[in-house]
Amino acid sequence: MRAFDPTNALVGVRAIITGANQGLGAEIARQYAQAGAQLCLCARDMDKLQAVAGSLSNKPVLVQADVANPQDCERVVQTAVAQLGGVDVLVNNAGVYGPKGAIAEVDWAEWVQAMQINVMGSVMMARLVVPHMLAAGRGKIIQLSGGGATNPLPNISAYAASKAAVVRFAETLAEELRGTGVDVNCIAPGALNTRMLDEVIDAGPVAVGVAFYERALKQKAQGGAGLTKGAELAVYLASRASDGLTAKLLSALWDPWREFHTHTEDLNTDIYTLRRIVPKDRAMSWSD
Repeated sequence: MRAFDPTNALVGVRAIITGANQGLGAEIARQYAQAGAQLCLCARDMDKLQAVAGSLSNKPVLVQADVANPQDCERVVQTAVAQLGGVDVLVNNAGVYGPKGAIAEVDWAEWVQAMQINVMGSVMMARLVVPHMLAAGRGKIIQLSGGGATNPLPNISAYAASKAAVVRFAETLAEELRGTGVDVNCIAPGALNTRMLDEVIDAGPVAVGVAFYERALKQKAQGGAGLTKGAELAVYLASRASDGLTAKLLSALWDPWREFHTHTEDLNTDIYTLRRIVPKDRAMSWSD
């Protein structure tokens, strides 16, 4: 079987991308446009959103919106349905690090706001598009996760907790929708050099911890993972090539997702999911 080819892979697909005004969201928008998708892009900063729109190969629908606001989420989906005729794909990309520092010391309102954006915004957007996808008999919901989903991140607790939450929500929603034609998956795009990395560096070693700060400096110097691979995986997950693949947390850098079409039976298991590590997973026999 041939490897996945993104050329024209999204022709006729109508997609919402949140947080599309910069970084990975902007790159996903660019690759979706190249693959033929019709786009509804939203973000809080309309000036940056318009700059992204001007660089795309087709004209997207733009909505200034904050996904932490349920009314804004409703307006995004209503606009996409009205102007594109429906919603086939949702990419929940909008996200923030939130406050940096020990949980007993950070601003509580900022911590809650990060959860509102990262968790409640993603859940609300999914909640609003699901009825449209069910009515159409197919759809794709793609959640950006990040390292916070699989590793503890001391001093960035809102980010870590929120990213683990959205992955488990995505897995749960995928099971609710299994068999309906609506697939739900998560992408770990790798360590990216975006504004969020700059936030960590600007916060300094006291706020984020010396080890995390030094890793950020090293990543900044080396260029990070780049935006391309995460966006390429987002194209694949939005395409018909990924039909039936659901409830997965996938690494854009390390997982062989371009070969998944040759492993369909194996993928209908708990691989590529959040799970607990038990002693036998580490070659220890005392718990068997």
